[in-house]
Amino acid sequence: MRYKGIAALLALAGGLVATPASATPAALTGAVVVLPNLDDDSRRCQVDESQMNALGAEVDAELAACHDAADEVVNGRADERDLARLRARADGPGQVTVSRRARVFVRRGGTWEPASSLSAGELRRGVELGVEAKDVRRPGWDGRVTVTLTTGGHAVSHHLRVAPLMLQHDLQRATTVFAARPGDGAGHPSGWTWLDPAWEPYDWESFSAGLSSAPMRYLTGTDMWWQDNWWQDFFEPAYARANGQTMRFAIRSANIWDVDGVRTPRPAARAVFRDLRGPDVAVVQELVDDGRNAVKDLRNATGNIESLPPYRGYPKGRLVYGSDPAGDLTPDPAFVGLLTSQGQQPPVVIDTSWLLVGHADETTHVVRAANARGWTLMVADPRLAVSTLRSAAEAGAGAARFTGRLTESIDSLLGSAQFLADNEEAARHIDDQVAVLLAETGLRAEELVRVPVLFTKPRGVDLFVAASPGIPNGLSVDAQTFAAPDPHAPVVGGVDIFKAATVVPGVRVRWVEDIGWAHRGGGEVHCTTNAWRAVG
Repeated sequence: MRYKGIAALLALAGGLVATPASATPAALTGAVVVLPNLDDDSRRCQVDESQMNALGAEVDAELAACHDAADEVVNGRADERDLARLRARADGPGQVTVSRRARVFVRRGGTWEPASSLSAGELRRGVELGVEAKDVRRPGWDGRVTVTLTTGGHAVSHHLRVAPLMLQHDLQRATTVFAARPGDGAGHPSGWTWLDPAWEPYDWESFSAGLSSAPMRYLTGTDMWWQDNWWQDFFEPAYARANGQTMRFAIRSANIWDVDGVRTPRPAARAVFRDLRGPDVAVVQELVDDGRNAVKDLRNATGNIESLPPYRGYPKGRLVYGSDPAGDLTPDPAFVGLLTSQGQQPPVVIDTSWLLVGHADETTHVVRAANARGWTLMVADPRLAVSTLRSAAEAGAGAARFTGRLTESIDSLLGSAQFLADNEEAARHIDDQVAVLLAETGLRAEELVRVPVLFTKPRGVDLFVAASPGIPNGLSVDAQTFAAPDPHAPVVGGVDIFKAATVVPGVRVRWVEDIGWAHRGGGEVHCTTNAWRAVG
C-alpha cells in the first residue's frame, strides 16, 4: 500500500510538470453600443469665409468629411472617451478586423494605435480595444458593427450597434438657444421675397430684447448670407448616447438652392460646421439634388421636423414632419430616410401642402399639460381668431386695427367675404392635421390648447401663410416658459385681444417682437431660433 501511494504521488507530480497549460479560449467582450464618432474633439476642422460663401456642393462634401473618425488617430483624451471598449484574450497571436464603416484601435503603453496584429503576450494578458463608428445609421445600413479576432485558425466575433440619433423635444429645458444677429454686408436675399418684396431682416434689437431671459448665443452669418436668419431651418438638434458618453448632432437641412444659376446646398446652413461642430458636437447631412423648385425645397428645411415627447407605446417619442399626401410638395425621401433609419422615433406625417412654407412648426407646438402624458398640443385656430374679432366688433371695437404686417381694422376684415372664406379653408386644413395627431397620440380634442391665428394667401399664390403672427410658432425655453410672437392684434380696453385669448395652463407666455426680424419674411420666433436642450 505504501509503494502504491508513492507511485500515485509521483504520477501526480509528473502530470503537473509534463502536461501543457490549458489553452485560453479566444474571447472578445465589452461594449455593445458604439458612438458615430463624427465630432471634432481637437478642433482641427476649421471653416473659412470662402467655404461659407462658395457656390456648388463640393465644399459641403469637404466640410462633412472632416471629423474625428476621418483619420486613424485618437485625437486626445476627449476622443478616447468616445471609443467603445472591448477586451480581447487568446493563447497565441491574432489578427483583429472590423466591419465596414467602423475602425478599431488597440491600447499600447498608454497610447492608441490602429489595431491589426496582436502579439501572443498581449492576448494572454488581455488587451484593450477601442471601436469608433465612421457614420450614423442611414438607409441601407442599420448600424451593425462586427469586430473579429482570428487566432490559431479560429475566429470569434463581437457585435455592436451604432447608437441612434435621438431628436430632442420641446419640454426639455433649453441649455443654449441659437439665433442670428445682423451682419455688415449688403447680404443676399434669403428666398422669401414673394411674401414682401421690400422685406429684409430688421428690428433685431426688439427681437433680442424679448429673448433676454433665454440662454442665448447669437451668431452672425457672412456678409453675403447674414439675411438668411432662419436658424430653425439650418439643422435639427439630436444626440447619441453610448457607454456613458453623449454626443450632440446637428442634422443639417437638405435644402438645395439655385444661387446665380448654380445649384448649391443652403450656404448659410454651413454655419453648423463653423459655429457648432467641435468637442462632443457633430454634423451630419444627406444632400440630394433632384432639381426641385424653391417651394418644394422649403419642405427640406428643418423647421419642418418636429418631435413628440414620450408617451405610451412610444418611450422615445416620435418624429413629426409635414408632407403632401396627394402631390409632390414633399421633403426629399433620402433626407427623411436619414431620420427614420435611426429606428427609435416612428414618424407622424401631417399635411402641410396647403402652406406656402410648408413646415410642421407653423400650426402646432408641444406644451406641458396636467394630463396623464404631461403634455398636449397648442394649435393655431383661425375660427377662434375670427370669433374673437366678432366679439370685439359686437362690443363696439370694430374700428380697432392690427399693427403688424396685417393693418386692417376688425370691421374691414369681418366685412371681407374672401378673408372669411380663406380662414375657414385654413381651419379645415388644420382640422385634418389635428385629426391625424389625435389619432396617433390618443390625445382628446378637449385637451388641446387653441390659440387665435389668422391666415392669408399672398397675392398670386394659392398657398397660405400666417396673416397675424403664428402664436404656436414660438420657442419653448423650458416646460414652463413659452416665448411667443407678439400677435399685434387690435387692442380693446388696453388689452391685445389675441393675447387675452391665449391661455396655456401652467405655462408663462412671454411675448416677443418679431414682426421685422421674422414675421414679414414668412416665419416667427421659432423659425429664427434653435436650441440644444438638456437630454439627461
